[in-house]
Amino acid sequence: MSTKYVFVTGGVASSLGKGIIAASLAKLLQARGLRVTIQKFDPYINIDPGTLNPYEHGECYVTDDGAETDLDLGHYERFLGVHMSKANNVTTGKIYWTVINKEREGAYLGKTVQIVPHITDEIKRRMLLLGKTGNYDVIVTEVGGTVGDMESQPFVEAIRQLQWELPDEDLISIHLTLVPYLRAAKELKTKPTQHSVQLLQQAGVHPDIIVCRTEMELTPEIRRKVALFCNVKPGHVIQSIDAPSIYQVPLNMEDERLDEMVLDHFGITAPEPDFTSLKAFLDKLYNPKHQVDIALVGKYVELQDAYKSILESFVHAGAANECKVNVNTVQSERLDSSNLEEMIGNMDGILVAPGFGERGLEGKVLAIKYAREHNVPFFGICLGMQMCVVEFARDVLGIEDAVSAEVNPNAANPVIDLMEEQKSTTIKGGTMRLGAYDCKLDKNSLAYRIYGSGMISERHRHRYEFNNAYLERMEAAGLKATGRNPDTGLVEIVEIPTHPFFIGVQFHPELKSTPEKPQPIFVKFVEAAMAYREKRK
Repeated sequence: MSTKYVFVTGGVASSLGKGIIAASLAKLLQARGLRVTIQKFDPYINIDPGTLNPYEHGECYVTDDGAETDLDLGHYERFLGVHMSKANNVTTGKIYWTVINKEREGAYLGKTVQIVPHITDEIKRRMLLLGKTGNYDVIVTEVGGTVGDMESQPFVEAIRQLQWELPDEDLISIHLTLVPYLRAAKELKTKPTQHSVQLLQQAGVHPDIIVCRTEMELTPEIRRKVALFCNVKPGHVIQSIDAPSIYQVPLNMEDERLDEMVLDHFGITAPEPDFTSLKAFLDKLYNPKHQVDIALVGKYVELQDAYKSILESFVHAGAANECKVNVNTVQSERLDSSNLEEMIGNMDGILVAPGFGERGLEGKVLAIKYAREHNVPFFGICLGMQMCVVEFARDVLGIEDAVSAEVNPNAANPVIDLMEEQKSTTIKGGTMRLGAYDCKLDKNSLAYRIYGSGMISERHRHRYEFNNAYLERMEAAGLKATGRNPDTGLVEIVEIPTHPFFIGVQFHPELKSTPEKPQPIFVKFVEAAMAYREKRK
């Protein structure tokens, strides 16, 4: 069987959930026994989102092989339970970079390099690349942006060309649009969908299936109307209605027969999907027996996508504990001694989030001090771990000017310092310590009890590290280094053994959590928060 290609585009508005639809379809096909992967094509000219502000783009998701990618790749991994790679996220920047380098090398000698055919040829090459490995039956490709955007036009043109170059049975196009409900008129409006599909058709791409994002049920009449005006089969207009959880969407798409339509188009016969484990997860998620309140202390809390993987990890860990996790975001920049008790005093656990830069650091330090002194379960990730080292140095060791070199490169006491290999680096993009690294755990540690293993592998994204010059003093005073990189000695995990639950990690454990394999630290952190809440009653 030749590799099959699914293209998912979006119209009317951004943030409709193309990534969730793509991941849901891939999940359905995977559950039927097909080998599936997903790739994201982003229209921005950045090489990757590594240097983008989280307020602009949400979190930067990191893969095992060190790729800084779009956050949708996190959805792909969480839905499929398989690792993505550098090959799964392509940007306009990467496309142009490749073509320009080829031009400089003389690959187009004598030719005028143009959007068509040279840019579109490179886009097509990338779109088909994973399919040529022979490792997959189906490649689902999500095209970022909205149809009609100038930035997305080369990608749409590439799909148009592929529709003619590939056999009909090897390619299918799915378009996700919005059908808004006007409360004043008390009716759903299809005109935005019609216009969106018209734009797509004007570009030469004819969708085979239209998925209508809606908050109200689509009537058969509305489905027939959309089909009539958009030139698709009546049964190929389906709804993606608001769901209580994104993990419900694959089941909703199964009810809409999305996978059946795709398989029929491809001429593939496959067994019925088995969603026993997914349904068990949802049952626990929808029927919690407990609840906890967790403070998420960070500086990007105004945008939930900035901490997307952390929030999803709490969903997974909550279900594992049959517990509803209420995540209360706390803007660290506004946190000070006058409002500390008010903002985090009633929390059952405190997580200090990752990030970069000086803004909001002192608020994070205050939150950590509160957790340490009041025996509140504490979990610090990346910068959160670094700040718990700073707090301990200041308030326990008495090093009042302890700080991270990120804040003050000339500090007298940089308890967190720039990594040695980073000191000669001037380029910002793609130069951090990125990807999966091993970590060896102390057998007499909370981390070992959590993981149940002496060696783990987790993903990283940082430039600064624990300064080992202060390690002996820290450990003597009670902050233990319980996880280290076996090759470099880099401190990866710190704990306070006398505290009920106090752990900081240099890596990003949230990036590997899935509904079926929730991240162990999150699971135990929620468990500790439940115990703390019970103790306070």
